[in-house]
Amino acid sequence: MIKAVFFDVANTLLYKPSLFVEINSILKEEGVCIPLQVLKERHQLVSEIVTFPDVTSKIFYEEFNRLYLMALGIEPTERLLAKIYNRCKYLPWERFADLDTIKDLNVPIGIISNWNKSLPSVLRDFFPELNFEWLLGSETMKIRKPSIDFYKLIIDKTALMPNEILYVGDSIKLDIVPARSLGINSILIDREIHFPYANIERIESMKELIDFL
Repeated sequence: MIKAVFFDVANTLLYKPSLFVEINSILKEEGVCIPLQVLKERHQLVSEIVTFPDVTSKIFYEEFNRLYLMALGIEPTERLLAKIYNRCKYLPWERFADLDTIKDLNVPIGIISNWNKSLPSVLRDFFPELNFEWLLGSETMKIRKPSIDFYKLIIDKTALMPNEILYVGDSIKLDIVPARSLGINSILIDREIHFPYANIERIESMKELIDFL
């Protein structure tokens, strides 16, 4: 029986919907037309490989975008890298549209996320109707995904058995593998169907989550 549900935040609860629209526009200005779905898929795959810091920087994003452009088959010139960085660096977060079901779970909920100390205020702003009983942010806890010790904090803080906890995240590397290694029930949220052949529990909408309780 599931007694608590934990969520990742970035690209699980919050995302930047204008990111790929902007990247698509920039590439079209360069004479390159790539389907939006391909832009999203390659970005997700590069994100599975690259380690994100708690506090990102221009240097980090330039290197990430360099790898991303190469994964798209595009030469990462300094001019193009600067263009992407300058137009994408302050894009706003938004909440996904399928999250209303979370308030109907009828079990305590928590967060474990690679996020800076702004995590509590961000969650209050975007989810005023939800009561997160546990907030485990990497910068505050001084440990980060995919460290197994970070996930052990879920068990320690809840005082529950691993099989009584359900965890939802969008990354196989950062979320699913480390949580499953501890026996925590884990579900990949894959709204864009980037991993249709995944051999793990996978949902395409948060509305499906209720079926696992």
